Amino acid sequence: MTQKLKYKRILLKLSGEALAGDKEFGIEPKILDFFAHEIKKIHDLGVEIGIVIGGGNIYRGLNANDQGIDRVTGDQMGMLATMINSLALQNACENLGMYTRLMSAIKMEEIAEPYIRRRAMRHLEKGRIVIFGAGTGHPYFSTDTAASLRAVEIEADVIIKGTKVDGVYDSDPKLNPQAAFISEISYLDVLKRNLRVMDLTAISLCRENELPIVVFNINKEDNLLKLVAGENIGTAVSNKAEMEN
Repeated sequence: MTQKLKYKRILLKLSGEALAGDKEFGIEPKILDFFAHEIKKIHDLGVEIGIVIGGGNIYRGLNANDQGIDRVTGDQMGMLATMINSLALQNACENLGMYTRLMSAIKMEEIAEPYIRRRAMRHLEKGRIVIFGAGTGHPYFSTDTAASLRAVEIEADVIIKGTKVDGVYDSDPKLNPQAAFISEISYLDVLKRNLRVMDLTAISLCRENELPIVVFNINKEDNLLKLVAGENIGTAVSNKAEMEN
């Protein structure tokens, strides 16, 4: 019997830092392999998967000024960092027998296809995992914004943001043991309360297009599988709570 799924097409957003594991920078092979196995579980169910991954484990463009590098150059370096992570994740997925396509917002045909919306959607329809690299291809935009933009363009049912914590809290749970978990919240409240779910541009784009976001702990085995199957995992961000008030 085919398992009933809550989401048919998703955009999975991963941070570059998540790939580093306990290290300060770089890629931890065990983490990479774990993510690939978690992705395979939902891929085997027929979920169409787009992925955007950050580059913070390799280079942080926002901190470029501290190193005497201007913002535009720093952001471009960050875009290249996302391509390194994307290639690593692509390789890990293909090692498990999944077909993938890496698409780049910056032309680099030798290692990735140029991003073309219709082609990306066709890959998804054929069951290929599509990894979107190089952010939006423009400086001043984060990979959160890239994830929101790509999700809207490919008509994803949801953005699923993988983090190291169980969802959204009213304060940083690492600094405040009394931080309260929030199971459901509106886009507007995220903005008003300055909760670091995604950046302002990304949240605004999702709100404008009524694209739900789920923030969850990707480091817990089977969490991603449970989430797409409809279990209440993580924090849901949508217009629902806003409309009820």
